[in-house]
Amino acid sequence: MMVAGIGSRKGVDVEDVLAAIETALEAHGLAMTALSALATAALKKDEQAIAAAGRALNLPVVIVDDKALQAASPATLSHSELSRDLAGTPSVSEASALAVAGKGARLLGPRTVLGPATCAIAISGDAS
Repeated sequence: MMVAGIGSRKGVDVEDVLAAIETALEAHGLAMTALSALATAALKKDEQAIAAAGRALNLPVVIVDDKALQAASPATLSHSELSRDLAGTPSVSEASALAVAGKGARLLGPRTVLGPATCAIAISGDAS
């Protein structure tokens, strides 16, 4: 399973979210078709652009609850004080991706920041 974790500023546009996903995937030599799901934190559940990106890519958008987000936080690679203050994790995109990819998941690298959106790619622990 490969998951794109999404973080964003409030009111982000779907184009910005899609561009962040594409840029993150390209950084790892991957295509959109490699993704199994999008993930984001509960505080982003009403962010319409993230839901729209899921619809555009025909992928589920998994909302990660605060407990799971915080459990995945020690494995994040990036650090944002704003993210820690608002979501309790150093990186919403990284922790969300890790939480949804499951036990033993790992990030392919630090999050990609593209304007008002961030994206991190995680793969499940059973991926080779």
